[in-house]
Amino acid sequence: MNNGTVKFFNESKGFGFIKDANSTKEYFVHVTGLVDTIKENDEVTFDLKEGNKGLNAVNVKLA
Repeated sequence: MNNGTVKFFNESKGFGFIKDANSTKEYFVHVTGLVDTIKENDEVTFDLKEGNKGLNAVNVKLA
């Protein structure tokens, strides 16, 4: 599990980005990868899965 902070999330479009707490990397997150409802600045835990354009955050839960 990785830890991070929701940098941006657009509920109407169903996607956003999570900034990894242990690096400067940001990962795309889609609404289908959520376990809990998230919003900007939430602390979350997540797994990474290879997507069409790189790694995506999946199994995203509030920390």
